[in-house]
Amino acid sequence: MTEANSTPTGAAQDADAWPFPRSAKRIALTGGSGRIGTALRRALAGKVAGITIVDRIDPGPLGPHETWEEVDITDIAALTRSFDGVDAVVHLAGHPNERSIEDILQVNVLGTHNVLEAARRSGVDRIVYGSSNHTVGFYPRDTEITEDVPMRPDTLYGLSKCWGELEAGLYYDKFGIRTLNVRIGNAADRPKDARAAKIWISSRDLAQLVLIGTEHPDITCTTVYGMSRAWSDWWDNTTAAALGYAPLDSARDVAGPEASIEAETDLPQVAEYFQGGRFCAIDHDGTRRSRLP
Repeated sequence: MTEANSTPTGAAQDADAWPFPRSAKRIALTGGSGRIGTALRRALAGKVAGITIVDRIDPGPLGPHETWEEVDITDIAALTRSFDGVDAVVHLAGHPNERSIEDILQVNVLGTHNVLEAARRSGVDRIVYGSSNHTVGFYPRDTEITEDVPMRPDTLYGLSKCWGELEAGLYYDKFGIRTLNVRIGNAADRPKDARAAKIWISSRDLAQLVLIGTEHPDITCTTVYGMSRAWSDWWDNTTAAALGYAPLDSARDVAGPEASIEAETDLPQVAEYFQGGRFCAIDHDGTRRSRLP
């Protein structure tokens, strides 16, 4: 969804360290063959009743309680059939970076609409939406933000995630479908630069947010930040904490020396000033601007 993901090393893989209740729900995982999806499946193994992988790409060897439905999210009829018998949907499918407006609209916007509508048609009333930190990428790094600040997307990709969060709200107001929007930070196996270290989340902590989203009674259309134990003061994640989120991992546990270095870009005065980093610099004219809230 944002950056690549794989299972963290070290203590983050210790199944005995998982202190949270298991779920009896079966989930459909769109984008389950991708890098974040694959890592999340491993982190959720044994913690949910089963996982239906919904992806047009072969996920490879399946776990004991996994099945695969070969479905493109732009095909709403097939998508609706793939949700038969599941209790919740985790939506990670889509383009994970900046693309043309045509691609963004076709896959990220229409695809997310199809997921919500297929859930409605199938009677699924719980969704965890893999949103992105790029919904708010144009906030300065010296500004701590909550989840309810006005959206400031840094790309068309980020804008598509804003759409998803807003449409999830529409589907709650009209149909009662409950969604946890998780604004995923950096979901790599370990942070590869300074910005990534500030917003990193382990697959184990992402799995915890997924279970909160599928089980917690107070979810309506609720937004949280997807980060492990914070290495920065960019995001106030009080809402996640109130739902019981207690991250187990920290970027400091896995970061190498590269995590102290800013990634190189053509416009460092933009990329290093705003939270969205290099995404803010894409197609930017180079003039850094202030903006009222």
